[in-house]
Amino acid sequence: MTDHLTHLDEHGAARMVDVGAKPDTERTAVAGGAVFMHPDTLRLIREGALKKGDVLTIARIAGIMAAKRTSELIPLCHPIPLTRIDVELSLDEAASAVRIRATAHTIGKTGVEMEALTAVSTAALTIYDMAKAVDRAMRLSDIRLLEKHGGQHGDYVAEDAT
Repeated sequence: MTDHLTHLDEHGAARMVDVGAKPDTERTAVAGGAVFMHPDTLRLIREGALKKGDVLTIARIAGIMAAKRTSELIPLCHPIPLTRIDVELSLDEAASAVRIRATAHTIGKTGVEMEALTAVSTAALTIYDMAKAVDRAMRLSDIRLLEKHGGQHGDYVAEDAT
């Protein structure tokens, strides 16, 4: 952990971090999250029976698209040339949830944590949007960084990352 916020200058004003002098390195980030719902809603998603269509495919595409546009959504975030973004969705019957995992890759001067987190968040919001007609009580939860590899701060793996 650092002892200061990098997006603030010495006077406390917001700024974009200068990464110009940093070397290009391979960087990867993995984020996860979940959408908890009524068991009948999960069944409808599994069966492809919602009127708006294939929830999992649309959520995967939305997550990928959002990751590619992260710098347009998050102020002060650098535009990053992604070399790959994977969004995986799985049904967790025991928890009555859709689990989301996004992995972002680049070769560049700054990390891809925000891209992975944006992919998960947008996939979760898409699931909510597509199923809200049958379940307004869905809960988006546990959206967080699970792993980060590369860069000057080294690797990070959450203790309970699976």
